Amino acid sequence: MSKVKSYFQDSYHELVNKTSWPSWKDLQKTSVLVAVASVVIALIIFAMDKAISAVLSAFYSLF
Repeated sequence: MSKVKSYFQDSYHELVNKTSWPSWKDLQKTSVLVAVASVVIALIIFAMDKAISAVLSAFYSLF
């Protein structure tokens, strides 16, 4: 049981004293970047889906 307690104490010490946390400004910048990238990727996937759907519809209409 002492190993578990030691593990949690070491983990807490590392999180509090050794981890560098981003500033609020950096956090906002990266959050906006992730949101914009997510929207762009979603639009690309949407366009690919519509294009493939149109191609398959045209192909299936031949039969």
